[in-house]
Amino acid sequence: MEPIETRDEWLALETPMRDELPTCWGGDWGCDSEVGTLRAVLLRRPGNEIENIKNPEEYRWREIMDPSKARERHDALAGLYRSHGVTVYYVERMHDDKPNGLFMRDNILMTPEGAIVGRQAMACRRGEERYAAEALASLGVPIIRTVSGTGVFETACCLWIDSETVIIGTGNRANIEGCRQVEEILRQMGVEHVWYLQIPYGYAHIDSIVSFVDKKTAIIDPAHLPWNIWTALRQRGIKILEAPAPQETQNLALNVVALAPGHVVMASGNPATKKFLEDHSIQVTELDMSEILKGWGSIHCMTAALKRDPVGKLA
Repeated sequence: MEPIETRDEWLALETPMRDELPTCWGGDWGCDSEVGTLRAVLLRRPGNEIENIKNPEEYRWREIMDPSKARERHDALAGLYRSHGVTVYYVERMHDDKPNGLFMRDNILMTPEGAIVGRQAMACRRGEERYAAEALASLGVPIIRTVSGTGVFETACCLWIDSETVIIGTGNRANIEGCRQVEEILRQMGVEHVWYLQIPYGYAHIDSIVSFVDKKTAIIDPAHLPWNIWTALRQRGIKILEAPAPQETQNLALNVVALAPGHVVMASGNPATKKFLEDHSIQVTELDMSEILKGWGSIHCMTAALKRDPVGKLA
């Protein structure tokens, strides 16, 4: 006869998962914003997969990268993060035909309770997710959802505003089913407001259309931000900065990562945007990303945040 479960220590715990991350998962992993002070990131240093590429268009690249220069620029980003107290972890393995694996933010969306692993849209990228999941598991980061079935969702299609609000971009890289799966798990952890942004034709993700640079400050591409998102941001009291130089958006000037509220790292070669942000009291640190930009990606694309200081709900 099975014992009757009457002892208190046998009863199911009702502790929220996020409270158990330090004890059960080896770290207080989690993000509820794009701007809380950055504490840990997951990167993929380009490996053999960027060698011997003959046709850049096959991988949706502008040009073929020089492998040594690409690794040098990637190392510079990792070094910058470390100099600001950020712990840098790496995806150690990647299939040899997945050169876009260095853009790890497209595979992982961090939440306050663990990581969502996306599902890539293009054939040339599908399969990167396996190695992202492998790295998360080795670190002890809980994977709370893997987009599956007919869902497609590249995780750079989602940005946090605060612990109760996200923007989700829909389009070629995030279909209805993928968005449904992501929204479902986010609502289970307290997200009440999901703002949908239709990504324009020709754009992959939303981090070149809107980026958060402080707790209540966003910089946008005014030609491509839908009216519903502009209105929602304004109603929330978020200060909207319109990028001053359209040509610099093609250089991924808005593809920035906040090191802390009001301090971002951005690709060099965008002087008008840099000055504009500084004129609005945003501290800017520049890095040369010219070699990485050949792959149509930049700093935000490369950086999967694993831990930020929480910001909670912003009034």
